[in-house]
Amino acid sequence: MIIKKFRITLGIGLLLFVFACKSAKVNGEQALNKKITTKQVVKNSAKSTSKFKTLSGRVKIELLEENKSQSYSLSMRMEKDKTIWMSKLGIVKAMITPNRVAFYNKLDNTYFDGDFAYLSDLLGTELDFYKVQRLLLGEPLFELNENDYKASVYEKSYLLAPKKQRELFELFLLFNPSHFKMDSQQITQDKEARHLEINYETYQNVEDQVLPEKIKVHALELGESLIINLEIKNIELNKKMNFPFKIPSGFEAIKF
Repeated sequence: MIIKKFRITLGIGLLLFVFACKSAKVNGEQALNKKITTKQVVKNSAKSTSKFKTLSGRVKIELLEENKSQSYSLSMRMEKDKTIWMSKLGIVKAMITPNRVAFYNKLDNTYFDGDFAYLSDLLGTELDFYKVQRLLLGEPLFELNENDYKASVYEKSYLLAPKKQRELFELFLLFNPSHFKMDSQQITQDKEARHLEINYETYQNVEDQVLPEKIKVHALELGESLIINLEIKNIELNKKMNFPFKIPSGFEAIKF
């Protein structure tokens, strides 16, 4: 089941999700322009792309499945376009690069060292480092071409939907009218009864960068539900940092 797989993947590498900070929250609402064009949404989204070299912070992650709840607090570091690194007291570490997804767990002496094929299979779409990075920064998962999408207003957001939905899944992108980061990204696979929804509940301003503060990920399959709540704190930008990661010898490889 995809929900079970999600739990395993997130237990390994939640390690994909990001951050928050000691700075001002982004509040207030912007009046919606009901005549906005697709070109304007795409252009403003491009302007809102995060601009930093490095990022560090802490992320609190809560997993909710049926009547079970688990919480984690992790350190996170990112070198934009190169590395996403997470650690829990050095006991569990994960590192993601454009060519690699890896983690190890000293509690049970296991490790995983592979690529994005498994994560791509989980979401039913090709996944790579840059899509994961965009997801974590509140940016559209897919590259936007104004000729492929149609803009409209949906409740308090601007909605972009493909003029022709993809064969394997339907995609809906909702943009915040104040800063044009994402309000929500939604992928539905009707044939497999799957739905993945990433909601960006609050944002904050860090050194003139608008970054997510609270993210809620909801995965559904055949009536089973997994919710991941992310709360992000103590972000610092453009500090010198390293990304120590070495799988200890003697650990057992995890195979999916």
